[in-house]
Formats: sequence, C-alpha cells, structure tokens
Amino acid sequence: MPVLERLAASDLTAVMVAFGEALRAHQTYINRLNVYPVPDGDTGTNMALTLESVVTGLDGVPRDGVKKAVVHGSLMGARGNSGVILSQILRGLVQEAKERDALDPALLAAGLQAAAEGAYSAVQNPVEGTILTVIRAAAEGAAAADGAGLDAVLAAAHQSASEALARTPELLPVLKAAGVVDSGGTGLLLLLDAFLHVAAGRPLPDPPALPAGETVAGASVPEHLTGHAEG
Repeated sequence: MPVLERLAASDLTAVMVAFGEALRAHQTYINRLNVYPVPDGDTGTNMALTLESVVTGLDGVPRDGVKKAVVHGSLMGARGNSGVILSQILRGLVQEAKERDALDPALLAAGLQAAAEGAYSAVQNPVEGTILTVIRAAAEGAAAADGAGLDAVLAAAHQSASEALARTPELLPVLKAAGVVDSGGTGLLLLLDAFLHVAAGRPLPDPPALPAGETVAGASVPEHLTGHAEG
C-alpha cells in the first residue's frame, strides 16, 4: 500500500470508519480502564457511540461535505464527558482544513493543535493525566516533526501520545492506585492508529486480553500503548 502524503475527503472518511471499528473492538477494555472521574465503566462505550454517529452521518455525504459531517455527527452524537471532549478534538482536527481539499502534514499538525485547544476548552477544570494530556502530547509531537512527511508527522504524534498515556498514572493518583492508564487517552490513541492505518497501511492494534475483574487493575501497559511498537 502506498504511503499517502495528503488525506483527501475519502481518506478522512476511511479514518473515521477505522477509528469507529477500533473503538468497538477495544470498547470493553477501555471501559474496564475507566476509574476517573468515577469508575462507571462507560468511557469506551461513550466514545464508540460518538464515532458511530460520525460514521452514520458520513454515509452518502459528498466529498465537500465530509468535514462538516464529522463535526456535526460528533457534536450531535457525543455521549458522556469522553464523547463531548472527543467531539471537540474531531472538530479541531478538521477545522484547519475546512476550506482545503485535503489534509497535508502542516494542516494535520495545525489540526492537532486546534484539537488540543478545543479539548481543554471543553472542560471547566482541566485535569492532567487524562485524555487532555494525551491530545496535547500528540500535538506537540506533530509540531516537532515540522517539515516531515505525513506518515512521519503521524508517527511522531503517536509516539508522543503513547508516551504521555503511559505516564498518566504518574499525574493522576487514582490511576496509579488502580494500576491502569487513562481510559479516554487509551481511546484517543486509537484515532492516531486509524490515521496511520489509512495513511501508511499500518495494522490497527488488537485489543489486549482482559483479566478477570471490574477494572484492568495492575495490568501492564500493552505494547501498542507504550510507543515502542512503531516499527
């Protein structure tokens, strides 16, 4: 599969579809990581339902309506806190390119920065060690790869985000006590996996095996979340 240097509207649709499929596959695992802000075990479900709304809204949309459909579908279908934050992240990602035909590396990096800003603005009292930390790290990684190709920018964003996710227990004591990484950040990393899948042909990660219990307490961080499996 050739590596893409720009993501056209059809490619962005493919990213959303892949992201939705990945969230569904990882939904139970993400739910069982969910101990913050309350251990209600619904982060994976809420993120998956939010993307389901996006993908449904993209069905049959013409090329020039894809970005608007992503924003509208995520806002209308946002479920729970994680869905609301995710909707702002998706809005930021596409708003930088709303007047352009495709996302190139510079627009993607700018979109990730706008996504981070939108995520923080969606929360009244931002807390580090959450999805906010992970999206900010993704934006910083993409910015540091300035001038590189699309796959390199995405890989840098993924590397920084996965490293930030692995550090979330150091920033949020409740995660450390439970022995887990942040659930929302785990779901968000799948968005970058979906981008790399479409842009560079990288396989989507399989969901980790689930131990018994209500959470994944004490579980080690899966390899695809550590940033060491970039290849």
